[in-house]
Amino acid sequence: MGSDHIVNSEQCDLTPRDKSMHENFEVEPDVLKAKIISETAKISWLELQKFYAAGSVVQVSAELDLVDVAFAFSQDDKTAVQNWLQTGLVDRVGDTQAQLWVEQKAELWAVVISPWILVQDKAGSSTH
Repeated sequence: MGSDHIVNSEQCDLTPRDKSMHENFEVEPDVLKAKIISETAKISWLELQKFYAAGSVVQVSAELDLVDVAFAFSQDDKTAVQNWLQTGLVDRVGDTQAQLWVEQKAELWAVVISPWILVQDKAGSSTH
């Protein structure tokens, strides 16, 4: 009651109460990129299994910047995302890749852009 912050459930974040901000987190691009960077971390592939089983994990090629891809997803940049999908630089994680990561006990960089978890293998253990 009387709090200066509201919970934005879609972004799982406390954001200042501001009528100019919408639910899809419209802020300055640099601020949003900084937020994405702060929420990007390494995680064991084994910890992502239930999300993989639900079809929520998206693999980002090491050729791309994970933060830039996450930013495009957060801004619903259909042109960029479609281009990456068509060129295979971004795609849902396939069974072969998932099994390889299990066997390698891979640690991946990951960030949540609801409803997706974007992952990137900087170690280069992706399928050939």
